Amino acid sequence: MAVEDERERGRSARRDASAARPAGRRGGTGREDSEHPVRRGTRRVSAPQAMRSASEQLEELLGRAPESVSAVRPTDEGWQADVEVEELSRVPETTSVMASYRVSLDEEGALMSYERTRRYTRGQIDRGT
Repeated sequence: MAVEDERERGRSARRDASAARPAGRRGGTGREDSEHPVRRGTRRVSAPQAMRSASEQLEELLGRAPESVSAVRPTDEGWQADVEVEELSRVPETTSVMASYRVSLDEEGALMSYERTRRYTRGQIDRGT
């Protein structure tokens, strides 16, 4: 009986030690997850889902409805989208001020960051370089 109790205490101590180990560590190697990322079973959202997600989350932050998504591309971290938003409505509409925002999403479509990359008038046409 004493041997079985000793074994159980040993198992319990190992379980407790592994539970107390910091989440960023693997095994006893001391390597961080950034060196060896662990897949959590997440699935990358599709491009149309990423576009909708970028628009919806940016609207929530800015308080303005995006007019269009002009680009979407996969990245190592998830997705990147360029979203066009009317910032200042004017008459005539061709003089309204527009902005282009670059939105970064993780693989599940959650917004990670955004930045305004350009401001322009609605009637402005990009010229080739």
